[in-house]
Amino acid sequence: MKIQESAENYLETILILNRRTGAVRSIDIANELDYSKPSVSIAMRNLRENGYIQVDAGGMITLLPKGEEIAERIYERHTLLSGWLTALGVKPEVAVEDACRIEHVISAESFEAIKAHVAERKNV
Repeated sequence: MKIQESAENYLETILILNRRTGAVRSIDIANELDYSKPSVSIAMRNLRENGYIQVDAGGMITLLPKGEEIAERIYERHTLLSGWLTALGVKPEVAVEDACRIEHVISAESFEAIKAHVAERKNV
């Protein structure tokens, strides 16, 4: 299941906003990402047409199972990678920026190895 990095970012943002506020609209995404409302509207249409999200009559956005799966995967990568980089001594703001880039290109194998290493270090 390979989708574009921008779509992954939108799905992750929907997940984060939903956890933070319990409800997500296009304007919330535009404000969070500092994108224009028309750009977000086009992205939401594409995500809806491809079965990643559902938008109700009131404009509330919900992740569908395949969208939620991608959002959870990207968010897990982001959280683990930014924490790992910070633990290595990288400034938190740099770690977050780097994690945002790495989370989209790292292989599942490499991510799982880092995840196992981090878990092992916590048990030491």
